[in-house]
Amino acid sequence: MNNFFASGWEHIVDINAYDHLLFVMTLCAAFKLNQWKQILVIITAFTIGHSGTLILSALDIIPVNPDIIDLLIPFTIMITAIANIVNYDKNKSSDTKLKYIIALVFGLIHGLAFASNFKFMLFEDSIIMPLFLFNVGIEVGQLFIVLLFMIALWIYTKIIKGEHLKWNLFVSGAGFGIAATIFLNAL
Repeated sequence: MNNFFASGWEHIVDINAYDHLLFVMTLCAAFKLNQWKQILVIITAFTIGHSGTLILSALDIIPVNPDIIDLLIPFTIMITAIANIVNYDKNKSSDTKLKYIIALVFGLIHGLAFASNFKFMLFEDSIIMPLFLFNVGIEVGQLFIVLLFMIALWIYTKIIKGEHLKWNLFVSGAGFGIAATIFLNAL
């Protein structure tokens, strides 16, 4: 059973999962250090989204087309990056709720990518515990990446005295550029 947790963890922290790493970092780029609670909520919304499609895919309720997913994943990163730049410093509760909904919906898309890996690991009659452990591994991996990201943000804003707006522009711009390259390569 620990294998499922480890597989979920590795699916996020593995350098070959750079598209998911890039999404998580881009998703967090517009948040400031004092918004760590919102970051936890948005990462959890993303996890809930991909958990939903993992379940549906594992039960063969929704089909997974890897070619379409390979296009949609970078598209979610590009949209997130654009939203970070356009909506920067809009802290209305309606904007925050919209970010949570977007994370949930984009989680559904990313979950389809996780699903192909997860289905290959299933060999038991019950998918509940393997699915739970795989998702916990993904969530812990995401939180680890967010922790490293927030440490880098802390160094940038507190030690180097950089402006958060520039951080957001750099991370979101890099996220957009890398995702656009992934998107074009997937065509």
